[in-house]
Amino acid sequence: MSASLADHEFALCLTHDVDRVYKTFQAPYYAVTERNPSHLRSLVTGERPYWQFEELAALEDDLGVRSSFYVLNEKSLFREKSPREWLVPKNWMLYTGRYDPTDPELVNVFRTLERGGWEVGLHGSYDSADDRDRLREEKQVLEGILDEPVVGGRQHYLNLVGQRTWEHHRAIGLRYDASYGSSTRYGFDGHYDVIRPFGDEFVVFPLTLMERALLSSAPSLEWAWRECRRLLEEAHDHGAIMTVCWHPRYMNEDEFPGYRTLYERLIREAQAMDAWIGPCGECYELLERRREASSQR
Repeated sequence: MSASLADHEFALCLTHDVDRVYKTFQAPYYAVTERNPSHLRSLVTGERPYWQFEELAALEDDLGVRSSFYVLNEKSLFREKSPREWLVPKNWMLYTGRYDPTDPELVNVFRTLERGGWEVGLHGSYDSADDRDRLREEKQVLEGILDEPVVGGRQHYLNLVGQRTWEHHRAIGLRYDASYGSSTRYGFDGHYDVIRPFGDEFVVFPLTLMERALLSSAPSLEWAWRECRRLLEEAHDHGAIMTVCWHPRYMNEDEFPGYRTLYERLIREAQAMDAWIGPCGECYELLERRREASSQR
């Protein structure tokens, strides 16, 4: 990749929120709501349709790009929540069926990604947006399984408590956050560059596009592609930093047809338009070099 963002027309930051790696309660839910019993297959065969790390990394490697993987360390409903909260249906969705990032198999995945040039960052748990101690602990756990310090990440469900969340992030040693955005809407909303909420080296990468915000309501895959192309053209015209989020489980074309195809097409088109493409962490480093060079003039 280029050592300077100035060598390219715009930047495309690729990110992945690692929310779930196992298909648990979603299997009966989709079997009922979609009237498709095939969703139950993974419960009896041992298949792991949401485990898409190797497939996603292979795709990006073939395209010559790297991305950010944000790792979640969510609370346990039964160990960390009161019995009263066990009866709240929403809490079953939020806190059950998650994963332990220190599981040896996952540790191997995250280390392999990091050593292969991918960024492994923090996906702050659901209740952590205003809990500095929790965020610090999650960061320490993640850094305990990696070779390099964690420099940034994104809050689960894009949770933010105003600038206080960013104050917590900066206080625990994060250099950037990528939580500012929407899971139901997409677009630049006037933000073509990173935000510096404190006027210093801490930056915020606004989220331009989350896949389900586009595809969940798209009338067709081609219509969704035209929207992607429109956003790329807007990024090109404004020399923007465009950030996209594709959850790894959506790489499973059997369950989520079109998601992988659209992601690959987005990257190929950005390459053809001379975009810098990579993880937020690497983009941050390039931005810092540019800022430091400007301050010395």
